[in-house]
Amino acid sequence: MDGRVQLPVLQWIKENYAVDFVDVITEAGMDNVLSNQADISEVLRSISISVNVNKSCKLFVAGHYDCRGNPVDEEMHRQHITGAVKRLKSHWPTHEIVGLWINKDWKVTIISSQPASPPKTT
Repeated sequence: MDGRVQLPVLQWIKENYAVDFVDVITEAGMDNVLSNQADISEVLRSISISVNVNKSCKLFVAGHYDCRGNPVDEEMHRQHITGAVKRLKSHWPTHEIVGLWINKDWKVTIISSQPASPPKTT
């Protein structure tokens, strides 16, 4: 939700992926919320709208330096981001899900990625 992070992340996604628009779903300390919070139903509802209505085909989880909603060190953020990517992958196995770390210079790097799986056929 931190406004300092929004523009660098949006620019990075648009520069590195073939997307015209990026839906943004925010929560203070989202990496920790997605990784550890038991009830994430409201976040999942928002993601479902992005996927099902807006046809989003890739999902990104971002954690960043100096996060006030999840005030932990970088290594813990990385663990939370990786956990969040895995958790979202269980809900959207056919979508690419990418975990991003934004450092103190607001530079974006990929720290975790789950490629899109082909849809199951019956």
